[in-house]
Amino acid sequence: MDQDTAKKLLVEGGTFVFLGVPQETQFGIDMQCWNTEEDFRGIKMIPPGLHYIHYSAVSKGTGDVSPRSGFMHYFQKKEFLVKMWDKKTEDMSKEEISDESIQRLKDNLLNLDRHLAPYPYEIWQKWKLLCSQITAELATKLSPENGMIRASVELMSTTDQDRPRGVKSAQASTDSQEGGTPTNEAGDTREDCIPGQSDAKRARKITQEEKEDAMLPDLKPMPGTAMRFTEIPKDKYPPGSTPEEITKHYLDQSYCLELMIAQHEEPLHIIGELQFAFLCFLIGHSLEAFEHWKNLVILICSCDDAIHKYRTVFFHFIRTLEIQIEEMPEDFLADIVMNKNLVYKKLREFFRTAYVSKVDGRLLTMIDRFKENLTDKLQWDFTGLDADEEDERPVVVNLLAA
Repeated sequence: MDQDTAKKLLVEGGTFVFLGVPQETQFGIDMQCWNTEEDFRGIKMIPPGLHYIHYSAVSKGTGDVSPRSGFMHYFQKKEFLVKMWDKKTEDMSKEEISDESIQRLKDNLLNLDRHLAPYPYEIWQKWKLLCSQITAELATKLSPENGMIRASVELMSTTDQDRPRGVKSAQASTDSQEGGTPTNEAGDTREDCIPGQSDAKRARKITQEEKEDAMLPDLKPMPGTAMRFTEIPKDKYPPGSTPEEITKHYLDQSYCLELMIAQHEEPLHIIGELQFAFLCFLIGHSLEAFEHWKNLVILICSCDDAIHKYRTVFFHFIRTLEIQIEEMPEDFLADIVMNKNLVYKKLREFFRTAYVSKVDGRLLTMIDRFKENLTDKLQWDFTGLDADEEDERPVVVNLLAA
């Protein structure tokens, strides 16, 4: 950091004071993390803008580290934010700090300053790229109601009434009332019908996955603790669509993207949500956030018509994804390639669609560069984009076969 920047941040930078934090606690801001010293009191010279403050309690006896917790906060110029550590819960205190206490800390800033670590300015440029489309309002909208982003969310206990008891077939219920149990030829209990379903659906045998799901409790997060991501539409097509239209909307999911964009104040906020989910996974260790990030990538890559209508959205999508993949943990990248999961497959589809759709020159140049970077740095194979994938080839059925 040069002297001019340092002077500017001393005057305009924000301050985060964290009182009572135990020694060796894992504490971080944005992509930087430390183990605190005994006299640690917080961070100073924080550049104005969005930041992610996070921490994990560390057991003195065993050295075990608790799941990460944190929050996003948009620091204004010269903002002075104060939080307190709660020894009983080993977490950030929920109590608000009084204005009088904050003012006393400000008045004592000369003595407090030597206990404040400077913001790690070397990460600032990359951090700005990673959160470029996340506004203060969007961060608040997507965060849990209580403001805390946690790797491990506390779940509500299940009552005895709601305790799972597996799938019970309608026929089994009827026969049990008559004193009998329906069985198949092998003597196993039949589970081929579900109460409340039509005769056609009852005829379908219950899958093993459905049986297993029926045995799992329907655990829900404690009120105010769940992430508030925009729900990806389950119906991929408008109501009243013809079979031909349904097929079109499954192949081109621009309709779903339109529905999600409509829930934001502006189209680019969908990229802000993509960035928010990625940071909650990368820094907050939230697997729920990773799943949402992955599903958003898959959805955006599955669009055709939207590429032309929301050109700016797709421009920032490529730019954002390129930066994110550079920061993605190696084991996740290896999984994407080795298992050829949906992210890798959908990127291939997206590149193919971009070439066929004849997008404008600037966007196509970005796509070419992104594709080449993925191949050079990660050895991802994007050859043969003009050929159908093996599982996408049409199935030829011989109707004349006996």
